Amino acid sequence: MALVYLFTLIVIFSRSNNICFCFNPKLLNVSKAQSETYWSAVATWYGPLNGAGSNGGACGYKDDVEQAPFSSMVSAGGPSLFYSGKGCGACYQVKCTKNVNAVCSENPVSVVITDECPGGPLFASDSVHFDLSGTAFGAMATSGQSYPLRNAGVLQIQYTRVECNHRDTNVVFSIDAGLNPYYFAVLIKYVNGDGNLAFVDLQQTSQSNTWLPMQQSWGAIWKLDAGSAMTAPFSLRLTSAESKKTIVANNVIPVGWQAGQTYQSNVNFNV
Repeated sequence: MALVYLFTLIVIFSRSNNICFCFNPKLLNVSKAQSETYWSAVATWYGPLNGAGSNGGACGYKDDVEQAPFSSMVSAGGPSLFYSGKGCGACYQVKCTKNVNAVCSENPVSVVITDECPGGPLFASDSVHFDLSGTAFGAMATSGQSYPLRNAGVLQIQYTRVECNHRDTNVVFSIDAGLNPYYFAVLIKYVNGDGNLAFVDLQQTSQSNTWLPMQQSWGAIWKLDAGSAMTAPFSLRLTSAESKKTIVANNVIPVGWQAGQTYQSNVNFNV
């Protein structure tokens, strides 16, 4: 137990000082998304033994990572996975094999990128890096063996990109704080399919022929500085990152919207 907590404390200390058990992996070839081919990666874990690692971290999801549909099955990503925030929400399957560790189940588990593990000097490797939650790391073990697997600390794993399938959940929009009639920003979460987004556009109902392109602010938060007062309700058009599929959440942000409020849509990408 002491070894596990020592490793956890080291990781937490490192992250708080912008040091991380991370690598400088080559850029993931996103054209291989949804492939059944597995590639080699390295996994670590951080946070509580059965926790979610962090409260959404660099993607902005906050405490939602502990709740369904994420349910703590999440990971911080090294540079090629986090991809300057553009990888937020993307889903992967990860697994470890018995030739690496005898307690590995060899069954893949699905995780969502919800945080960043910035590049650091602690490993001289360019491998893709998953800094998994304690829950997700332990889930790769055979039944009852999650604690011995976590003792490994650093683990060679295999991974592949998969479609996100947040069952019975539609896209949710959480309004960012500090907004005004001229500036709007929103956290977008629970996106099915690719999981991450390439483009987001906003339409004012009063200007139904005009879509205004939003910009990625940070993580999964998108912003629009319109330069003039905007009038709700707003519709949001989402374009997925790899498949370039598009959905529209009509009038999802109502008249009288408030910063800090969350609004449920009735759409999601089909999977």
